[in-house]
Amino acid sequence: MLEHLIEKEEISSYTILPAEEDKSAFWKEKLEYAVRLGNEFKSKTSITFNTSDGPRTVHTTVWSLTENYIALKAGTLIPLKSLIDVHF
Repeated sequence: MLEHLIEKEEISSYTILPAEEDKSAFWKEKLEYAVRLGNEFKSKTSITFNTSDGPRTVHTTVWSLTENYIALKAGTLIPLKSLIDVHF
């Protein structure tokens, strides 16, 4: 898969769509760890999500996790159902 890396500030300019397969439950445990990495160790996570322009990847700190979204700095939200991949 060709990776299209974007800055977290660019996320709002994309229309985020659900991924082909909703793996929200699968990603939750990994994302809980990403939140801990971000808040305690200031570590970043690579998150690939689906958009109307195809998959996009952002390398950023995950601040929090809710039932349906991950929250990044400045209140940016990415729906869990749009996630394609998560890497530390």
